[in-house]
Amino acid sequence: MKRLNVIPKLLALTLIMSFASFWFACGGPGAVDEKSADLVYVNWAEGVAYTHVAKAVLEEKMGYTVNLTAADVGPAYTSVAQGDQDAFMETWLPVLHADYVETYQDDIIDLGHIYEGTRSGLVVPAYVTIDKISELNQHADKFDGQIIGIDAGAGVMKTTENVIEQYNLDFELVASSGPAMTAALQDAITNEEWVVVTGWKPHWMFGRWDLKFLEQDEDKMLWKSGNIHIMGRKNLREEKPELAQFLENMFLTDPQLADLMLQVKESDEEVEVVTRNWMNANMDIIEQWMPDNM
Repeated sequence: MKRLNVIPKLLALTLIMSFASFWFACGGPGAVDEKSADLVYVNWAEGVAYTHVAKAVLEEKMGYTVNLTAADVGPAYTSVAQGDQDAFMETWLPVLHADYVETYQDDIIDLGHIYEGTRSGLVVPAYVTIDKISELNQHADKFDGQIIGIDAGAGVMKTTENVIEQYNLDFELVASSGPAMTAALQDAITNEEWVVVTGWKPHWMFGRWDLKFLEQDEDKMLWKSGNIHIMGRKNLREEKPELAQFLENMFLTDPQLADLMLQVKESDEEVEVVTRNWMNANMDIIEQWMPDNM
C-alpha cells in the first residue's frame, strides 16, 4: 500500500515546482523583470536629452517600463555598482570619470560609447580672426582681457587656470555659470564683438552659433578628446540581454546630438514631449539602435 502513495506525492511535488517556476517567472521574490529599465543620469544637457530619447524608445517601441533617476556622478556610479540601477548613461572617458571607473571596475560593464569626440577648451565665434590660444595676448584688448567661464571649481575652469599659466596669458578668468556664459556669448555675437569662453562638446551652443575651439600648442596639450560611454551593472547582459544590446547600440553623431539638444533647449514643451517628437522624426537613427530580435 505504501508504494501506491508514491505517485500522488510525485504529482504534488511536480505541481509545487511548476507553481514555483511560474511564480518567479511572473515576478516573485528575486525575479528579474526583463522588460523594465532603471536608468540613472546626471543633469547635464546632453545626458538629459538622449536619456529621455532612450526612455521614449524603450516605452513606445519596445514595451518597457522605464524609471529615470537624476543624480550626482558619485551616487550614480554607486547605484549601478550596487545593482540598484541598470545603467549610468554618461561616463566621460578617458579622463573625467577615470577614477570612478577604476573604483567600480569589478561591478560595472562598459556598454560602449554613445558619442565620440568630446572636447573642452577655449571657444570663440567663428568670425574671430585668430585660431590659436597662443594668439590671445596679441588681441587681449578686443576680448577686454577676460575669459568668460562657468562655475568656479568646475573641471574646465581648473584646466583653464592651468592654460592661463602655461601660455602666460594676460587674461582674467571670470567665474559665472553655464547660462551666464552662454548669455555673454549670445550678446557678443549679436553685436559682432570678440569674446572667448570656456566651452565643451557636446553642447547646444554649437548647434545655435558658428563657433570654433582655439587650437593648443603641441607641447601644451592640456585638453584631450574623448568619448561618452554608458556603464551597466555587471549582470545586465545576462539578466536583461535585450536592454543591454539596445544600450550598446545607442549612438549619436555630433550633428545629431547638437540638433537634439538645441530642440530641447529652445522648446517651451516638456523634455518628454520634445524627445518623443525627435524620436518619431528620426526613426532612421532609432532603427539602428534596436536589438537583433526586434
